[in-house]
Amino acid sequence: MNYRYFILLFSILFFLKGCQEEKKVTSQTKKKEVNKKPNVILILADDQGWGDLGSSGNLNIKTPNIDAIAKNGVSFENFYVQPVCSPTRAELLTGRYFPRTGVYATSSGGERLDYEETTLAEIFKKGGYRTAAFGKWHNGTQPPYHPNSQGFEDFYGFASGHWGNYFSPMLEHNGKIVKGKGFLVDDLTEQGLNFIEKNQEEPFFLYLPLNTPHSPMQVPDAYWNRFKDKDLGRFGDAVEPQNAENINMNKAALAMVENIDYNVGRIMAKLRKLYLEDDTIVIYMTDNGPNSFRWNGGMRGIKGSTDEGGVRSPFYIQWKDSLPEGKTVSEIASALDILPTLSKMANVPPVTAKPLDGKDLTPLLFSEDIKWDDRLIYNHWNGKTSLRTQNYRLDAENRLYNIRNDRSQTTDIATRNPQLRDSLIQLRSDWISDVKPLTAETDVRPFTLGHPSYLYTLIPARDGIPHGNIKRSSVHPNDSYFENWTSARDSITWDIAVLGDGHFVVELYYTTSEKNLGSIVELSLGSSKIAKKITVANDAPLKGMENDRVPRKESYVKDFKPMKLGTMVLKEGKGTLTLKTLGVAGKEVADIRLLVFRKVE
Repeated sequence: MNYRYFILLFSILFFLKGCQEEKKVTSQTKKKEVNKKPNVILILADDQGWGDLGSSGNLNIKTPNIDAIAKNGVSFENFYVQPVCSPTRAELLTGRYFPRTGVYATSSGGERLDYEETTLAEIFKKGGYRTAAFGKWHNGTQPPYHPNSQGFEDFYGFASGHWGNYFSPMLEHNGKIVKGKGFLVDDLTEQGLNFIEKNQEEPFFLYLPLNTPHSPMQVPDAYWNRFKDKDLGRFGDAVEPQNAENINMNKAALAMVENIDYNVGRIMAKLRKLYLEDDTIVIYMTDNGPNSFRWNGGMRGIKGSTDEGGVRSPFYIQWKDSLPEGKTVSEIASALDILPTLSKMANVPPVTAKPLDGKDLTPLLFSEDIKWDDRLIYNHWNGKTSLRTQNYRLDAENRLYNIRNDRSQTTDIATRNPQLRDSLIQLRSDWISDVKPLTAETDVRPFTLGHPSYLYTLIPARDGIPHGNIKRSSVHPNDSYFENWTSARDSITWDIAVLGDGHFVVELYYTTSEKNLGSIVELSLGSSKIAKKITVANDAPLKGMENDRVPRKESYVKDFKPMKLGTMVLKEGKGTLTLKTLGVAGKEVADIRLLVFRKVE
């Protein structure tokens, strides 16, 4: 009896001590959280439409993890991005309309975000945050346009636009070529999870610009199998034959979004496991409208369009125990507003080199009854510009719609409201004059090489100009390579500015068959020349079609391998980088994908 009493007393004392220790740890944790700035995770989908979510009312898809961000936080009903990838990314990073930032295209240099711009990552880094971007950058490849020179300490992914393979593809890690591990979105998320784990004790800004559901339409079997035989219950509203739905593409897109949802769930689970959810701001959004005609809430337009369907994005923001749960905001907002809003929420001063176009949305997030002035949001692409007020949209053809009552843009009310129409037309004209969009003809920026602060410079085929018989593998430059190099008169050139003197080891990523071995390739810039005979065959076949769910429009890919060309001694200044052959040994020299310059002195 005494023995049992002793055991019971000991257990009670042990329990009380444990409670005291737990209380002490909890007190210390709360104190740490008070002193710690909130973490920020910004997740950006690529080519997902507003309607590609269960929370938008799409009965074809289940996205519980993304939907939960809206349920546990604030969602914006009228949030706008630009019609295509690079412009939206430039705006969310800078808080400025993309034509001001040097962006006017999605490839061949027109996607570059001017290095004079101040990015959200630079602001957070200066404010004591650890910063990382994992995924599709699409705002410049070579420093100082590269993410590492735009405020991100760690970058893993691809700096170009669309990519040709989503299963263990060639990627880069801070400029160094690496091989991915498994399905790309899973891989990028894994990088994000490791970053969160590593930096859990200090504030971090994690930017996850994922690559799906952008084509090529590749997705693991587990997700595709959910949709391949499924009867879709919702379809797009377009009735024109040219806008007919590609059902398999739409099924693949939805499968890809369900994979994104799975990975969002992984991110949120990691935050909960590390007790970081209450201390982390999480945003989910997309960069433009859907990349095919599919259900999108009845809105007109898809990717590339300045109508509602091309520019309306979901925007969900969660900050547990700080933002209200389940709140919906009806006021119009934009990707431009992300920088000033997050800076305010994190108490990091938004000191920028140039004035912002975006607005701080925190009053809408935290307050119920506020006075919020009407504003204009402009959407621009490919020479077409529309604008949105709180209630109206003036489209690129000067038609006027009351979006509050007519989200589908079916009834033009311009003739009934000529004064409003004319005033909006004038405001649009003034905006275009103010932002002064660049074009390929007015862009005089060369591609940069050898930035003094960075080890690697990647010079892809995408940025080169073919001469003679050489042609691209696709009309879409981002994922292309050069082929049909059949003559000694053929060459490839790049318009280059060397940013600092140095010695650079150069690698050429190529493929060639055994029967075509023996050609000598020469690379020159100014007075520096190196030459090397191709002696190792790399007869890599085309890849990609084995994983595509529908035929692609982009280039297929190959396993390009590096060959060391030699060391170039380069001087600061502008010039033409030229790759040519001193003689064709077989029928063709090689297919060319990439040049990598690594500084050694």
